[in-house]
Amino acid sequence: MTPPTPPPAPRPKVPAQRTAPAGGFLAQPPRPARIAGYVLLLVLGALVGIAGALVQAAWPPGGLVLALAGLAGVGRAGSLALDNRAGGLVPGAGWLIVVILLTTTRPEGDYAFGAGLGSYVFLLGGMVVAVMCATLGRSSSPGGPAARLGK
Repeated sequence: MTPPTPPPAPRPKVPAQRTAPAGGFLAQPPRPARIAGYVLLLVLGALVGIAGALVQAAWPPGGLVLALAGLAGVGRAGSLALDNRAGGLVPGAGWLIVVILLTTTRPEGDYAFGAGLGSYVFLLGGMVVAVMCATLGRSSSPGGPAARLGK
């Protein structure tokens, strides 16, 4: 009969390390490529705001839909490309800044927007679309775009 083996020595207890969730916006310091992506999305949102202001007035029924669809497309693409909700928020912020600047009066007394129903629908509809893009964020479905890209 062999002698019994002694029990293993107890391991020293190490405190558990707390880590931020992998998908959190502030979980990691921003990388230069991500910052460049946000700047690009801000500029794209501003360009969509300028183009939308011109198109919605030029082609009354279809231009309004085209302008709002352009904002929705940039916001959704931004949230999918950067894989977070901020990617959908930044184009909306760029759009809002430009549109607010376009609604102020110029020294000549002119406005960039007319006083018609289309202008108000563009302003309010664009804000609704921007909020939708910011709150929807990335796809959480198992077979969504993020899963197909191998993330």
